[in-house]
Amino acid sequence: MNFARAIVIAIFVALLGGCGSLLPKAKNVTISPWDSYQEVQQTFDKIVPHKTTVSDLKALKLVPQENPNIAILNYSDVLRRFIPSPSVNADDLDEGVKECISAKTACQGYEIKQSVMNRKRYGNFWADFLNFRRKTDILGWSFDGVILLKDDVVVYKLTGGEPSIHQFEEERNPLGPLQGIGQSKLPTAY
Repeated sequence: MNFARAIVIAIFVALLGGCGSLLPKAKNVTISPWDSYQEVQQTFDKIVPHKTTVSDLKALKLVPQENPNIAILNYSDVLRRFIPSPSVNADDLDEGVKECISAKTACQGYEIKQSVMNRKRYGNFWADFLNFRRKTDILGWSFDGVILLKDDVVVYKLTGGEPSIHQFEEERNPLGPLQGIGQSKLPTAY
């Protein structure tokens, strides 16, 4: 009875407004002081290995105490990241990485991961609502950066990421709202 009432209400709401405006939208943002990939990259470009200090990073909002979502890497994390297996030769590493690793516990790092993803569903409202066909347009960016410090001075920096993300997702379910009903009846194994 409640399902039938929900369908009647959905039909009524659809008749009142434009069907396309009823499709869901979502935004996934990592809280940060930057609004774009370019802004984060420009901030990272101000870092000069062997000159930039922790207080300089603080002014750039690149320390965990000033900016959420920055991970602190200890000596062990740095080793795992740059020498993941015995086949990696430490002599092939950048000088700043070698310097940090040789400093052992005086070595520390920051890992910055920032991203913005906007998801907008589009297409036929009824096909989407009844789960026959869902189309999603995804726009955004993601930035990854690593800073290694020895005795509170930056000895290495590395950046990467995706300055521009544009993806399309399309999901088709021939059985619409009945798709997956059998899955919910299967026993779960623990």
